Amino acid sequence: MTKNLLSSALLAGVAAGLIAALLQFSFVIPHLMEGELYETGERVHFATDGSTQSDRAQPALGNDFARHGMTVAFNMVTYTGYGLILLALMVLADGKGHKLTPRTGLIWGVAGFIAVQLAPGIGQPPVLPGAIGSEVGPRQAWWAATIIASALALALIAFGKGWMALLSIPLLLAPHIIGAPYLDTYFGVAPPELSARFAALSFGTALAGWSILGFLCAWFWTRSNEG
Repeated sequence: MTKNLLSSALLAGVAAGLIAALLQFSFVIPHLMEGELYETGERVHFATDGSTQSDRAQPALGNDFARHGMTVAFNMVTYTGYGLILLALMVLADGKGHKLTPRTGLIWGVAGFIAVQLAPGIGQPPVLPGAIGSEVGPRQAWWAATIIASALALALIAFGKGWMALLSIPLLLAPHIIGAPYLDTYFGVAPPELSARFAALSFGTALAGWSILGFLCAWFWTRSNEG
């Protein structure tokens, strides 16, 4: 069982990470590289004449194979780690009578995206280079607490009975009522429109990656147990 779990999570994580990296190269990384131009001062949003306009021109990905290779490797390692946790939870639920299929795996993947990406991202969206985020320590602490609270809330929604399911509501709301750490002032050199699009595309690619991960984890697991 452990061997099947590890091999299924590894295969799913590598595949989902590779697909997520390809999506990032197509949608996210061009915006990230454009933000870096503002961060380094190579491009200026606020022109000397007081205008807030700047031309949109995304740089080519180029031949920085070391950087792009690290992106692919990081995605595969990250999604493999997520896959191990996700599949372990799915197998545990399967043992309690909640049948695991690729379709339910897809739902688990979407739930993972909500808990790990969307819920904390509501308060702390992905930060584009050239945009300024709050202090790292408090931001990471709030992010981790939000993931834990959101994951517990989703578990209660899926498996809680009676009044237990109602506890999901305060768990989902608590981190946002407490509030994520914010800056007292607004400043940065990147256009806000670019930052918003970067955050939206980051969420979109993460949703695709998590959905594929959940589906493939369940698919590989069910196939390995058929043989």
